[in-house]
Amino acid sequence: MYDVIIIGAGPGGYIAAERAGHAGKKVLIIEKDQLGGVCLNWGCIPTKALLNSSKRFYEATHSEDFGVDVASAAFNLEQAQARKQKTQETLRKGIAGLMKKFKVEVVTGIAEIIEAGKVRVGDETYEAKDILIATGSSPAKPPIPGHDLDHVVDSTGILQVESLPESLAIIGGGVIGLEFACFFGSVGVPVTVIEMMDEVCPGIDADISKVLRDELKKKNVTVHLKSKVTHIEKDAVYFEKADKEEKADGALCLMATGRVPNTVGLGLEALGVELDRGFIRIDEQGKTNVPGIWAAGDVTGKVLLAHVASRQAEVVVNSIIGRSDRMRYHAVPAVVYTSPEVASVGFTEAQLKDDNVPYVKGKLPFGANGRFLAENAGRGMVKVLVHKERRTLLGVHLIGASCSEMVHGFATMIETELLVEDIQEIIFPHPTASEAVKDILFTL
Repeated sequence: MYDVIIIGAGPGGYIAAERAGHAGKKVLIIEKDQLGGVCLNWGCIPTKALLNSSKRFYEATHSEDFGVDVASAAFNLEQAQARKQKTQETLRKGIAGLMKKFKVEVVTGIAEIIEAGKVRVGDETYEAKDILIATGSSPAKPPIPGHDLDHVVDSTGILQVESLPESLAIIGGGVIGLEFACFFGSVGVPVTVIEMMDEVCPGIDADISKVLRDELKKKNVTVHLKSKVTHIEKDAVYFEKADKEEKADGALCLMATGRVPNTVGLGLEALGVELDRGFIRIDEQGKTNVPGIWAAGDVTGKVLLAHVASRQAEVVVNSIIGRSDRMRYHAVPAVVYTSPEVASVGFTEAQLKDDNVPYVKGKLPFGANGRFLAENAGRGMVKVLVHKERRTLLGVHLIGASCSEMVHGFATMIETELLVEDIQEIIFPHPTASEAVKDILFTL
């Protein structure tokens, strides 16, 4: 008999296991594949490893202005893949070590909840008072004619390419699509991104998205907005744009069209667990409508980000052990790991307009910032949104080098509802790009 059974060992599951184990609970975690889930094995970590390799190559071949001789640089995909693999193996060992440290039992297999408090894996049945579902999500596969051709891959398959394609067509201009566009474009592959919506990366402030598209053009990336893919053929993707059929070259085609929850086979229907479009419905503590059944991560459909999964898992464990906690989604930082990076937290201007929230805004190009100008080529920008009456920070949106490493500070400011005047009294280190936010706040 366990205190907690966790199904899924991604950033929601293994964090929950670590926290529950640390709290003295007897924990079992069940994983059908590898520790770390999608994030470590087929998502966050491998893509960032490859993106870093491509960024280094791009900088090596575009650094004449910085006094660098770029004549002899070459990109070795095999070596980049090997480094990616080594990184993943190191982190898997780290998670396994944490499970051992906190006395978490790990079982490999496919789990099914046969009734409240009971989980079956193969011929074995395990029992616990509380069960946490953290099974994550998988790439969506819309039935576009030609989607099953050999050269068409999803976000998992594209991580395994052994050679650079002559061209790449990406269906979907969200975070996944743009990150792979940046990787391949930066190493010289012509990339075409086809997006149905009015702008790339829905959810990012429109001013930031425009700068990102402009910067990606410099890296062999062409973006088509308001475009609908009609079919895929060998070496090409066909789409409709402004009532005209167009063609994008694609010796390799990436389907980056969103994700679906991994709930099939868990036994949720028989248990009566409420679903919403296939995602598990939860409250702010992570509870489902069935007592003793909890959920965290992508499978809930709230915000499909690894750090949200980890925080949801912490809230669940805290709720189980009797510590007051709840999820708050208004200050979740998000990052697009393109080059330049995009980072944001809080509301976008469009959201504030839709909700009729009174606000003032400020924008500042990073080119006015000493650290950014000294170290970077290309454009960057910071945009802040402030409540017009309360003077609290509502949103911060950035595009530029290393903005992913500073956005958590602005998340803290939003979470704690600091006034603009409070932020103006904080000392920002100089020279740093983060100073741009303080500079623009003094104008509001």
